[in-house]
Amino acid sequence: MERLRDLYPAATELAHEGPFQLLIATILSAQTTDRSVNQVTPILFGRFPTALDLAGGDPAEVEKIIKATGFFRTKARRIIAASRTLVEQFGGEVPPRMEDLVKVPGIGRKTANVILGAGFGIPGFAVDTHVTRLTNRLGLVKTRVPEKIEAQVTRMVPPSEWTALSLRLILHGRRVCVARRPRCEECVMNDFCPSSCTLPKRRRTQK
Repeated sequence: MERLRDLYPAATELAHEGPFQLLIATILSAQTTDRSVNQVTPILFGRFPTALDLAGGDPAEVEKIIKATGFFRTKARRIIAASRTLVEQFGGEVPPRMEDLVKVPGIGRKTANVILGAGFGIPGFAVDTHVTRLTNRLGLVKTRVPEKIEAQVTRMVPPSEWTALSLRLILHGRRVCVARRPRCEECVMNDFCPSSCTLPKRRRTQK
């Protein structure tokens, strides 16, 4: 994965200042682009800078601010509920532990790993649709179950690489190894990827 290291920074494309903003931005990023989220979060956090502020926010106002991210009514409910849980159970702070993060509404294991890695610097391997696609295409795993992918990949690389590898796979999946028409000719891993369309057919199909 040294080749990906040369291409991509080990950073999320969600603009944020601190774990709370990252948590909310990650919830908002479902089924939309990071660009869309980054357009609304400065307004959202300018109006509701803390978990306590957002926990008491007017849903209609929150919906109006985040409308561009899509599914805005559901997302407004989720980020308000998440903020209330942070206030009621964790003193308004984002907890730096997986077992606590998954208690927050809207936070599953994937999102929790993003928050741990990018928000706290704690090793976490987040498995989204891009990571699922790339790890299978690269032949690292033969499953589409996120928990199994996480378990298998984290056995292959040291904890210090978990967060960075996940973030770089996500970026590569967005820019090159896209779902429908992967740009294999542009891929820095096309000389060994078993799914690459640039390899001879016989070599691609060998197990």
